[in-house]
Amino acid sequence: MAEESDVERTEPASSRRISQAREDGQVPRSKEVGAFLLLLVSAVAFWTVGGWMMRRTTDIMKRGLTFDGQVLRDPDLMLARLFDISLDALISFGPLILALVVAALASPFFLGSWNVSTKVLMPDITRLNPLKGLTRIISWSGLQELVKSVAKASLIGGVAVCVLWSERGEILSLLGQTVDDGLANAGHLINYSFLVIVLSMVIIVALDVPFQLWQYYEKLKMSKEEVKRENKEMEGNPEVKGRIRSLQREAARRRMMSAVPAADVIVTNPTHFAVALAYKNGMRAPKVIAKGMGEIAQKIRSIGAEHGVPLLEAPPLARALYRHAELDQEIPSPLYAAVAEVLAYVYQLSQWRRQGGNYPFPPRDIPVPAKMLPEVVNG
Repeated sequence: MAEESDVERTEPASSRRISQAREDGQVPRSKEVGAFLLLLVSAVAFWTVGGWMMRRTTDIMKRGLTFDGQVLRDPDLMLARLFDISLDALISFGPLILALVVAALASPFFLGSWNVSTKVLMPDITRLNPLKGLTRIISWSGLQELVKSVAKASLIGGVAVCVLWSERGEILSLLGQTVDDGLANAGHLINYSFLVIVLSMVIIVALDVPFQLWQYYEKLKMSKEEVKRENKEMEGNPEVKGRIRSLQREAARRRMMSAVPAADVIVTNPTHFAVALAYKNGMRAPKVIAKGMGEIAQKIRSIGAEHGVPLLEAPPLARALYRHAELDQEIPSPLYAAVAEVLAYVYQLSQWRRQGGNYPFPPRDIPVPAKMLPEVVNG
C-alpha cells in the first residue's frame, strides 16, 4: 500500500517490524541522555579530581613555558621534551577522557541497547534535498524539538540563576581574598554550581526518555492491512497452508491404509467405525494401526477383506477404540480385557483355518468399561 496516515496505523508494531527498523538503523534515541551523562561525568570528575588536574595542568604549562637554551639548540631534546609534556597531559586528562567515552557508549542502554547497522552508512541522495530538510524543520516534530529546547533552556537557565543568587555572598567575598584563596574558592564554587545545574537535567531526561520511546513505537505502528500482510508473509497464505494440510492428511491416510493388510483383526461398528489392530510377540499390548469412520471405515473394511483380515462386529468396542486409542499407539489399559477376547477369537479362527474342526463363533456382548463408552464421555 501507499503511505498511510497516522489515523489508519492503529495496531502496535510487531516484533518483525521492530527488528526490521533496527536493521535499517531506526532505534529510539535521546540526545538528552547522552548530554546528561557526559556533563555528569565531567562534573563528578571536576568535583573529585579537579584540584589534582589543575595542579598537573599548572606544572605542564610551567614546563612548557620554561626556556632551556640547551633544549632550544638540540632538536632531539625538543622532541623528547614535547613527548614528556604530551605524556603528562595524557596522564592528567586520560581518566576524564576515558570516563567520557564510557558515558557516551553507555547512553544507548537507557533506551534499549547498542545497534549496529551498515544501511545508515549507505549514501542517500534524498538526504541532500533541501525541500525535505525544510519540511523536517517546519513540521510537528520540528515544533516539538523547538518547544523542548525552549523548556530545557528555561529550566537550566532558571536553576543557574537560583544557584548564583543563593551563592551571591560567596561570589562577592572573592573580591577580598588573596589570589590563591580566591582561585581555590572560585574553583569550588564553579564545581558546585556546575554539578547542581547538571543534576537539574535529570528532569529533562526523565521526561524525554519516555517521550522518545512513545514517539518511536508510535511511528512504527501498523495498519490492519499491514498486519494481515505480514501474517501472510510469516505464516504463509491460508489457502496454500490448507492445501498443504490436505496433502499431509492424504499422505497419512495412504500410509495408514498400507498398514491394514498387516492387521490381525478389524473391529467394526459395523458400518460407521472401523479400527484395525495388530499384536506381535514382544508387544506389551495390541496396537492400533488404522482407524476411521464413514468412508475411511468402509475403505479399511474393504482392504481388510481383500487381504483376508478377520472382521469382528463389536459396536461398543469399536466406538471406544476409535475415541480413546491413538493411531500407532497401544490400546488403553481399560480395554485390555475386551481386546483380549477379540484376540482369543482371532487365534481360534486362525487355528480353524489351518486345522479345521468346529467353527469358532465370534464373541457377543464384549464388555466395555462404562467410562470408555463415548456416550458416557460426551454426556
